[in-house]
Amino acid sequence: MLDALWSAAGADGLSARQVLDAFPEPRPALTTVLTVLDRLGRKGQVERQPHDDAPLTFRATNSREEQTASLMSNALAAATDREAALLRFTGSLASDDLDVLRRALDARARS
Repeated sequence: MLDALWSAAGADGLSARQVLDAFPEPRPALTTVLTVLDRLGRKGQVERQPHDDAPLTFRATNSREEQTASLMSNALAAATDREAALLRFTGSLASDDLDVLRRALDARARS
């Protein structure tokens, strides 16, 4: 669901029908899509946008990158040994990802 919302162009969001149409066959029922969107809304991940002249639309409250960063932060917060977790994580990164991480750390140190 979030993938469809993240992929949508424009800030107006998508209707539940448009989210459903983003699924490959076999598609879930529209009621299932509405239920999941409602649950994501209660978790603060989706925002409902009512319109006077159009169907209700939904949009993700955070970008894909913000959501990924939040998941990474939550996983680190759950670790009993943060240093070991970070060392394991960085040890699993490809060299290109390590270069991006180094640049981000260098930029943060300069600011």
